Amino acid sequence: MTIDRHQTVGAIAVEHPAATRVFARHGIDYCCGGGAPLNEVCGANSLDPEQILAEIDRELAGRDAPATRWNDRPLDELIEHILSTYHRSLWEELPRLGSMALKVREVHHDKAPAMLSELVSTFASLKAELEEHMHKEEQILFPMIRAGQGAFAEGPIGCMEEEHERAGSALARLRELTHDYEVPEEACTTWRALWHGLAELEASLHEHIHLENNILFPRALASRS
Repeated sequence: MTIDRHQTVGAIAVEHPAATRVFARHGIDYCCGGGAPLNEVCGANSLDPEQILAEIDRELAGRDAPATRWNDRPLDELIEHILSTYHRSLWEELPRLGSMALKVREVHHDKAPAMLSELVSTFASLKAELEEHMHKEEQILFPMIRAGQGAFAEGPIGCMEEEHERAGSALARLRELTHDYEVPEEACTTWRALWHGLAELEASLHEHIHLENNILFPRALASRS
């Protein structure tokens, strides 16, 4: 299937899941910013859309097995995938990263006091909001969708999308503070592991939010199960 540079990055990610690897490689926001056309996103980020399209073609041609097209799967199966792949790991990973951030600030505060202090506070806010967010999804929104009431969930879904936007802003700030997760020369093992863990958290959350914003929520509202 031909990909048009005027398609939104979210639509491309839905139709061609392997394209998300290319988007992540170039820092293209395909989750919260998924409504923007590829052409405009490339222009705003000084990227050549033809180069991006060529990379996507190579990614699609070179993959060993087709990535799951979640737009074609039952909503219950998609929800279970989100819970098992993303929620479960977040419940474990957020406390671990929070503890590491506190330890790095305590031990290395003198090396970068302002940066480490803001990083700890930014992550703490993100952690608290994500945990509350997942609780609301697991206890309210997902059961509604599974019960066939997704078309009546416009309010809860709107709330979830707003929280996704705030999470995206927090992730962007963490990347700014860490200079794209460039590990300082003086970094200890914990510091290096923290930077690596935060970078992995960002990539996972982008995939997670994409599945909800661009696939689960629109289908639930349209009652297409």
